[in-house]
Amino acid sequence: MKNAVILTINPGSTSTKIGVFENENELFSASVEHQSDALEAFQTINQQFDFRKDTIMEILENHHYDTKKLSAVVGRGGLLPPIKSGGYTVNEAMKNLIWGGALSEHASNLGALLADAIAGPLGIPAFIYDGVSSDEMEDIARITGFPEIQRQSFCHVLNSKAMGRKYARGMEKNYADMNLVIAHLGGGISISAHKKGRIIDVISDDSGPFSPERSGSIPLFALVELIYKNHYEKKELLKKIRGNGGLKAHLGTRDCREIEERILAGDTRAKQIYEAQAYQIAKGIGEMAVVLKGKIDGILLTGGMAYSEKLTGMIAEYVGFIASVKCLPGEIELEALALGGLRLLRGEEKPHLFAVE
Repeated sequence: MKNAVILTINPGSTSTKIGVFENENELFSASVEHQSDALEAFQTINQQFDFRKDTIMEILENHHYDTKKLSAVVGRGGLLPPIKSGGYTVNEAMKNLIWGGALSEHASNLGALLADAIAGPLGIPAFIYDGVSSDEMEDIARITGFPEIQRQSFCHVLNSKAMGRKYARGMEKNYADMNLVIAHLGGGISISAHKKGRIIDVISDDSGPFSPERSGSIPLFALVELIYKNHYEKKELLKKIRGNGGLKAHLGTRDCREIEERILAGDTRAKQIYEAQAYQIAKGIGEMAVVLKGKIDGILLTGGMAYSEKLTGMIAEYVGFIASVKCLPGEIELEALALGGLRLLRGEEKPHLFAVE
């Protein structure tokens, strides 16, 4: 295929982002930040589907873009059961599993559904690429103290791998030849160990540092006591862990810019909590450094919070002795989705077939 036009969709915890690419070139992109009260009106992520789809179609209409020009739609992959890295065609098995509501709540789950809803009527393929649950972990990393529970690879795979490739290009090296620790600092925080192009271990958003809206890891005895004392329902507790935890629980906001303004105004509580978040992120980076046995070519800080010189500076103070720290703020997920979809359309990669085992 000589010319391909790809719509990419990235539903985030507080935003909906799309981009339209012609081959490797971005034609336009847009991001809509959703107000908290708009999202909190929905009890589940799946209930946001129509709201998110309407947002996407409104963006396309505002750009006077004719969707009939599209060759494919690529959405961000969500919290599916462990899948391979790379691309998958969105099929009935995938859609049925997501709509069934059995997956952990995460906005990225909507990526496949939204891609299919737009691509289907156009008769073009819908893909996901480098989904959140892409699993390249080594077996030893899966074992926990509960034989009935295994650790799974949940992290910001798409952006982490894309930033790893970008960093490698800047160093005139190949991503597949480097060892990197990459911390994605967004609404959720994940930290991953990249060994020669494979993510061999991760700290997912529920097992490490707390983030703007997520609790991170919690002492288990205290958590069990809290659950039984307050008689939490499952949905209520899950919302406390992902959505109403972290900075939001402590300070009433998940906006780091607002928190930094409060710190400058002398808010000592905000200062303490913000420093604690940086402290926990640094601890997670150290943990992943051990996984790579200290043989590290760089520590990358990505995601929206990596724009904060205050936060990244605190993290670098702790981990700078391990390896050089490089800030690659923001995310290039729309570009990564487009390039992945382009490789699939050109036959450079074959899409995997999703099936429920």
